[in-house]
Amino acid sequence: MQILGMLINVLVMLVIVQFVIGLLFAFNVINHSNQFVVQIYNSINSLLEPVLSPIRRILPQTGTIDFSPLVLILLLNALMIVLSNVAYS
Repeated sequence: MQILGMLINVLVMLVIVQFVIGLLFAFNVINHSNQFVVQIYNSINSLLEPVLSPIRRILPQTGTIDFSPLVLILLLNALMIVLSNVAYS
């Protein structure tokens, strides 16, 4: 149970890091010529894309705002609550 909770927490942290790096790129705080950050961002994207793409297909198009990371975090937190309730009962 604790291992699964830790994996869920790591996945949530990856989603948050992906979001923050994406914002830094969008507002030109970090330049795309910084290869180290670009490699980290691409690695996180390749890990999260299989999880986020089904959510993106279900959600309606909202223009430039992508709500799939938020939905994923909410689903992971709900899963953690359900699993903790099952484990303690």
